[in-house]
Amino acid sequence: MVHPRTLLATLGTATAALGACAPAGEVSEGRGQPVYEGIQTILLDDDLVSFTVAMRGTAAKSDVEAYGRCAAAQYALDRGYGFARQVRTIVKKDGATWIGDAVYLISATLPEGLRTIDAEVAVMECEELGIPTV
Repeated sequence: MVHPRTLLATLGTATAALGACAPAGEVSEGRGQPVYEGIQTILLDDDLVSFTVAMRGTAAKSDVEAYGRCAAAQYALDRGYGFARQVRTIVKKDGATWIGDAVYLISATLPEGLRTIDAEVAVMECEELGIPTV
């Protein structure tokens, strides 16, 4: 006869092993699966735009910054512009939710500065990475 503790230990190990085989889509949110919670856009001036993005399921500020960059790139294309330049991005964490507050300058020509974005290229990269742009 199998001892009850041995049986419980065996079942626990089997359950853990099966859990490790779960498809990527079923991984819990707290384990790095990003949940994009939306984008708010405010036009500050003719070519200056503020984006507030929110997401959960990430441990890196860079993911939140990328979400804001994707929003800015799509916005530039939607307005008939080809480029954007990051002015600033502030990232904060509120519980499990990360909030990004970004400001971008959008323009028809490549703007001066180090943090410029070719909007068309950026939107394609966002699609490949599964980052929403709207």
